[in-house]
Amino acid sequence: MLEGKAVLVVGASAGIGVEAARVLAADGAKLMLVARTEEPLAKLAAELGAAYHVGDVSKADDVAAFVRATVERYGKLDGAFNNAAMGQAGRLDQVPEDEFDRIMAVNVKGTWLCLREEVKAMTGGGSIVNVSSIGGLRGSPGMGVYQATKHAVIGLTRTAAHDFGPLGIRVNVIAPGPTESPMLEKLRRDLPGGVEARIKATPLRKAGTGAEVGDTVSFLLSDRASHLSGVVLPVDGGFLA
Repeated sequence: MLEGKAVLVVGASAGIGVEAARVLAADGAKLMLVARTEEPLAKLAAELGAAYHVGDVSKADDVAAFVRATVERYGKLDGAFNNAAMGQAGRLDQVPEDEFDRIMAVNVKGTWLCLREEVKAMTGGGSIVNVSSIGGLRGSPGMGVYQATKHAVIGLTRTAAHDFGPLGIRVNVIAPGPTESPMLEKLRRDLPGGVEARIKATPLRKAGTGAEVGDTVSFLLSDRASHLSGVVLPVDGGFLA
């Protein structure tokens, strides 16, 4: 579905980012992989025959650099998967201020910085997929700051669809439910029973996989989704049904 397309994958060193990158590569995309940690990033890039760039999405200079590196490598930017995010568990009144600021910087400011630079590079149009969560569409105890950031990502996406649609750029957002990843394992430890309760409430009675999320991302980045923009697409096994 993505043959010949240059695609930027941000947050590609673990979890959904790794599995999605594998799907995108299998579907023919030429990838630039980005994360803060070089070792797993370099390993994945070697596996997929992709390029990579180390960077922090919360830093404007880093974001500008890795978008520029993508265009320099491939001559264009056709698609972007903005997947970098931090998790959080804890009651709202128990979250330290520095943790609040860091989560907001990565999940919200980072998404905005990526959007800002990516649309500048998509001179011939393109497709951007952001990552929210089922927590961006409803509330639940113990994850309030994380959920606030994911609500914000949906707001950014819907506005971006309006702002950049006239330029031929589609912007959509996925909302995964529980998805097997290091972040989910940490959540299992931090909120005992919380993850399993969500899985039990999921009609398909299982957590998703990064590859299943990647299949959805690949579709949204492809021309097969050419008339989809501003969509919030749950990838949740029916949890929100």
